[in-house]
Amino acid sequence: MNPIIQKATAGTMESSDVYVELEPCDSLEIALESVVEGQFGDAIRASARDVLRELGVTAARVRLIDRGALDCVLRARLETAVMRAKGE
Repeated sequence: MNPIIQKATAGTMESSDVYVELEPCDSLEIALESVVEGQFGDAIRASARDVLRELGVTAARVRLIDRGALDCVLRARLETAVMRAKGE
């Protein structure tokens, strides 16, 4: 699998969306800012880890700025950012 080679983003700051920033790092770090973090923060992080694992990402700095996105939106934005960060 290709490693993360460059910084990449996906998504917007609009309501019901999530903005994803991804960049190279020596370990896997996930930072989350969410309007629903108290209720769904653990589920959002778990979903992000699942997508990253499915895509073979073991080392990256991930920043998620969530504005109430559905899980399918989070997964799509994260997958897009990963593909861009891998140069695919």
